Amino acid sequence: MKLTETYGPILKDLADTMLGVARESVALMKRTDQKHSLKLNRTQEWEVYLEFLRVQFNLIDRLSAFHIPIQDQPEFMNSLEDSVSAQLRTNLAPTMSAAEIDDMEVILAIGKTVSESRQIYERHKFVVTEESKERDAFFQAFAVRVTGKMEASGSKELTSAALLCVSSVVPALSKLFEDAAASSSQSKSTESVEAEVRKPSDSSSAISQDGSERTQTIKLVRVMSKVSGEEIDSWWGIHPQFQRDLQPQEAKELTQHMNRVTRIIGERFAVVASLAQSSGDQPVGHA
Repeated sequence: MKLTETYGPILKDLADTMLGVARESVALMKRTDQKHSLKLNRTQEWEVYLEFLRVQFNLIDRLSAFHIPIQDQPEFMNSLEDSVSAQLRTNLAPTMSAAEIDDMEVILAIGKTVSESRQIYERHKFVVTEESKERDAFFQAFAVRVTGKMEASGSKELTSAALLCVSSVVPALSKLFEDAAASSSQSKSTESVEAEVRKPSDSSSAISQDGSERTQTIKLVRVMSKVSGEEIDSWWGIHPQFQRDLQPQEAKELTQHMNRVTRIIGERFAVVASLAQSSGDQPVGHA
């Protein structure tokens, strides 16, 4: 119960995001090659959908190692499995009759998906947040499985679409974990401040009551992206004092690097945001 209370929000966000990404990714695959999509039967389309869930379970399992205490990880992943099953049943309800929705069948399907995600993808050893040849091989193996399920093995267009979907989901899932960690940290900080009795003061101090120095965080450089209708804007900014301290050559080099970083982030944000367009309440796509 304690773990569910602690990680409840992130589990819900992850489940919503996984199902939304899987749904939109299948739609993108079908739009990419309409000739093959017309030949897909309901079972094949369901298998493609599950493959997108399968790879996301594996990615989240890897990402959780950076954010979830190791002793909580097994229960966290089990809880995520339950959250995805529950949310999937909710999503299916408007499109299927009660007789067509077998709760146990959904639970077993998701359970099998999680099990197979480890069997199929765990052999790839890489740091999920870093680009590497092994991570590329992981993405490629996924793309091969997806195109195979669509009976379109070797299709460059479908392979590219699958690679685009799976690579863009990594920053989206990472952001959910980071936001959850930041929210938890802010909540703890607020509770600490509210519990602390302080003397009134009209000036801020860098020293806490116990005599220890408080750490102050200053954002020197920041990159932002936002969606405005169908347009996506990306820009970067720099702390005024930091900018004044830079030498002309340093400022020039920083500008070149940050323009490149902003372009890369903007392009990735555009892909992630497009996957979330049909689900406006989903947390996918925040840079």
